[in-house]
Amino acid sequence: MFRKCLAIAALALAATGAHAQAYPSKPIRLLIPFPPGGGTDILSRLVATRLGESEKWTIVAENRAGAGGTIGIAAAVRAAPTGYEMVMGQKDNLVVAPWLYKSVAYEPTRDLMAVAHVGYTPIAIVTQANSRFKTLADVVAAAKAAPGSITYGSPGSGTTIHLAGEIFKDAAKIDIRHIPYKGSNAAMMDVLAGNVDLLVSSVPSAMAQIQSGKLRALAVTSARRSTSLPDVPTVAELGYKGFDVSTWYGLFMPAGTPKEIVATVNTAVNKLLAQPETREAIHAQGAEAQAMSTEEFAQLLKSDYLKWKDIVRAANVTVE
Repeated sequence: MFRKCLAIAALALAATGAHAQAYPSKPIRLLIPFPPGGGTDILSRLVATRLGESEKWTIVAENRAGAGGTIGIAAAVRAAPTGYEMVMGQKDNLVVAPWLYKSVAYEPTRDLMAVAHVGYTPIAIVTQANSRFKTLADVVAAAKAAPGSITYGSPGSGTTIHLAGEIFKDAAKIDIRHIPYKGSNAAMMDVLAGNVDLLVSSVPSAMAQIQSGKLRALAVTSARRSTSLPDVPTVAELGYKGFDVSTWYGLFMPAGTPKEIVATVNTAVNKLLAQPETREAIHAQGAEAQAMSTEEFAQLLKSDYLKWKDIVRAANVTVE
């Protein structure tokens, strides 16, 4: 009987090892919770392409946009926990949105498994290159002279980017009007056309237009300057001490996904992020590559989730 038990245990371990080793045996679907062309889309496709090259995996990217990125996250939560469904989540839809939207049908720390942190990015306040606003001080002065006359676009209500704009309004004691869009590209087109005065955007979403000279970056909202925009001051440097709003990106799978699969993907992504060419490609998009263990990433999610409950309440912002 003892030998039989040992044999069964050995078979179980072998099966587990074979299961992990065989993964993936078919294409993996990667949900992107925002429209094509934005920062999340750019980084998601970059990671999917490079994982395909380095690991010989087939990753099919699918945009599932709407409601501040919560529709894509909800779809991932409902997916079968087989390891063949994952989503590129970020602070917007995992940490901020649950405290803003009354209808969010998931609790991120319970319904998802943190798989692999990819990177983080500051948020930028930008304007059209020929705008009358040359500095952030110009915006503040104009807003105080004519409250409510200045508009700013964001990729959607309930995003970290939207909150960055609202928190800045509160810090500067000004009244500027928020114009939500369905993604960064739509907001950017209206800023470039002069229909909206300012754009609050992730650096990856705005980077190409800043580099081309079509947009002027007035400030970044992180605690330190972006290495992609070293000449652009932080909001804190411009007199708003302690101002710090940034966002992060990472891969998640539905709760219940086998831990061996989660570990396999984490190892593959971290190996990818250690490659100089991948780090440079992410940096070129305005983000900073940052690898984490699954435990570290899960802790980041948990701590930020609790922290932003108070931030959202203090900002007094709600979204239907």
